[in-house]
Amino acid sequence: MSEFDSRARVWDKDKIHLERSEALAIELQRMIPIQHEMKAMEYGAGTGLLSFLLKDMFSEITLMDSSREMIEVCKEKTAYFNTRHITPLWFDLEHTDYDGKFDLIFNQMVLHHVNDIDLIFEKFYTLLNPEGYLAIADLYPEDGSFHGLEVKVHWGFDPQELTTRLKKHGFKTVEFKESFRMKRESGRIYPIFLLVAQK
Repeated sequence: MSEFDSRARVWDKDKIHLERSEALAIELQRMIPIQHEMKAMEYGAGTGLLSFLLKDMFSEITLMDSSREMIEVCKEKTAYFNTRHITPLWFDLEHTDYDGKFDLIFNQMVLHHVNDIDLIFEKFYTLLNPEGYLAIADLYPEDGSFHGLEVKVHWGFDPQELTTRLKKHGFKTVEFKESFRMKRESGRIYPIFLLVAQK
């Protein structure tokens, strides 16, 4: 069982996860001209916290995650809220191609767990409809203390460097801003950016 599988049942009980999602939901609506007919996908959706905050904004939402237990929680939520336009999907996009099209792909605190950043950017670009949007929320560069030095993840990102990489993959306009400051139990504060790119 993966770390995310084991934490799926208690994920939503962490107050900071909800606060972060609420802040990002507000910023997403400010930075993207959302229309109700849009089809969205949350990549690395976890328990779907962000998507359920935005559930009335889209005609369809796909919750994609490679953690089976996280997706099971999403399925329970869709049944509880009777959100038939939200589809939980257990899928590993890093290692398998997906056939679908979306007007918006968004994720939060997922990119630093992705091994091949350029590969996932290429897949995002392919999955987006013309003029579709990609929204990424993640850590600014940090010293490895967020997860601990023993955990193999990226230590945050320089949004300007991500902008350069995204444009190499064909994305046109890219903008970003600090959108949340996450305080850990240690007292350390980790700023989080929201970056929006358009195809």
